[in-house]
Amino acid sequence: MVSDFSQYAWLIPLFPLLAFLALTAMGRQMKELGIYIGIVAMFASFVLALLIFIERMGGSVEDYTWNQLEWLKIGDVTLNMGFEVTNLNSLMLVIVTLVSLLVNLYSKGYMKNDERIHVFFGYIALFSFSMLGLVISENMLQLYIFWELVGVCSFLLIGFWYQKPEARAAAKKAFIMTRIGDVGLFIGILLLFWYMPGHALDFSSIHNAVISGEIAPGIITWIAILIFIGAIGKSGQFPLHSWLPDAMEGPTPISALIHAATMVAAGVYLLARTYDIFYASPDALMVVAYVGGFTAIFAATIAIAQNDIKRILAYSTVSQLGYMVMAIGIGLSYTSGVFHLFTHAFFKALLFLGAGSVIHAVHTQDINEMGGLSRKMKITTWTFGIGALALSGIPPFSGFWSKDAILAEAFEHQPLLFWVGIVAAFFTAFYMARLFFLVFMGPSKSKHEAHESPSSMTIPLIVLAVLAVVAGFVNTPFNAWLGGWLTGEVHEETANWPVMIISTLVGLLGIGLGYLIYRKQSIPRDIISSRIPGLYTLLNRKYFIDELYHWIIVKPLRGLGLILEFIDIYIIDGLVRLATYTVVGLGRVGSRLQNGQLQTYGLITLLGLLILALALAGRRFIHVG
Repeated sequence: MVSDFSQYAWLIPLFPLLAFLALTAMGRQMKELGIYIGIVAMFASFVLALLIFIERMGGSVEDYTWNQLEWLKIGDVTLNMGFEVTNLNSLMLVIVTLVSLLVNLYSKGYMKNDERIHVFFGYIALFSFSMLGLVISENMLQLYIFWELVGVCSFLLIGFWYQKPEARAAAKKAFIMTRIGDVGLFIGILLLFWYMPGHALDFSSIHNAVISGEIAPGIITWIAILIFIGAIGKSGQFPLHSWLPDAMEGPTPISALIHAATMVAAGVYLLARTYDIFYASPDALMVVAYVGGFTAIFAATIAIAQNDIKRILAYSTVSQLGYMVMAIGIGLSYTSGVFHLFTHAFFKALLFLGAGSVIHAVHTQDINEMGGLSRKMKITTWTFGIGALALSGIPPFSGFWSKDAILAEAFEHQPLLFWVGIVAAFFTAFYMARLFFLVFMGPSKSKHEAHESPSSMTIPLIVLAVLAVVAGFVNTPFNAWLGGWLTGEVHEETANWPVMIISTLVGLLGIGLGYLIYRKQSIPRDIISSRIPGLYTLLNRKYFIDELYHWIIVKPLRGLGLILEFIDIYIIDGLVRLATYTVVGLGRVGSRLQNGQLQTYGLITLLGLLILALALAGRRFIHVG
């Protein structure tokens, strides 16, 4: 069956683009109207995305592709642009538009006193346009264009409060580090262009070429690894992860937008969209799986020693992205990874927006300066608690079902990664319990009188809390609807009770340990820092990764820059200046000789004749000799 709404999918990114243009044109004269323009545009995109998603839920709707826009023609090669709607990207359209809409609503209250609020909503609209354009891209080159535009928008949003040096530094760091990954993706696209039959870059042609074996296995592996490098940059995988926690210098709604459903999800979406390439290379899948597994446990250990509420959630995002990447790398299908992306978008957006509500009330991000907020911020407390339980993988919340799907696959096919995931799950539950008990329970330590946030901020929290509870039921071991719908294959899931029991017990153990230390205080809070201070310092300083990069990358590059600057100023520019001074000097000598005095001309003529006579005499003398 042909979709009725898919042919209008191009309107989904167009609405926020028009909002951006309108906000840019209006400027600061119409701040209030600009806010509603951004919200209405995202609402229109969400409604159309939801209609496409609902229409495709039946499973009998064909994929829709339109690529009639001729963009570039070189010889016999023509590059077209267009859009494509599949089950995978229709799901992503709903996730991105819904979270973006809720972030817009939330920002109305959170950013209301900011002088540049119209610029903020304009940047969000441009960011949403870029991400939605990436999702519906019909070929790899078009995807790459929007991929880069997403990076530019993240630079603008992270550095929105550019008057803060930390925000400027974080924006530059994010831009540069993600560019490193983007170079890998670009080279991978070039290899695809070179080896694809007819130089086709559309996803359908890539699928057919890989399935039919028209590209050599070695080349497939290289292409897959290079594409994965692009995903490493955007999705904050080790070793290109350190930009993502620093991105917390941006406004909190942007933290929710970037860390929940948009920019960081782009890398995971890219892996799912090009899964045929990875599936054809077991070596590439192995790399993907182990990088994801290492990132999951690496970031989780860092999060337990952080004190900034947003940085804890940021490292949690890095860890959960590691889970998604690990799931895709295990190699059965991309279903479990996309499922976790789906549930994570809601409960992580909920947690970040909940953190923003807390910061809005107490004017600090240090969890050691909070406490007792449950008595004054009941909506924020309950919704944040739901998000924390979902992230911790406690049934029946959505995070349990998606994390269990990943762990079940790892248990069957990669036992080592299963135990890595289990340990990471324990740390996740522990640091979320630590965060919750220090922020919402116990005595208040804030210098400010806390109060509940306005309805424009709490309504998105409630919506996301409901989704954090129910979203996981789309793909349980007892009803694996999502897997079959995404791949078009029948998925017969069976409940892996040992995995479900172990993961639940581990989550409860982490929460219980957090309760004993930070709520009941029957275990000293400094039990680690006092007995093993070196370990605590290592975790608190994030394994000194930033310092390591500073010494082995930044310092040498700055030294090289100084050497090149010296060469440029004193050698290259010096030679240019020498030539200039020489010509100017000769000109001045010539101008003095041409002074209009007859005696000077006579003297010059006499000297010329003398030199000529000496030259002739010398030549004759040499000839005779």
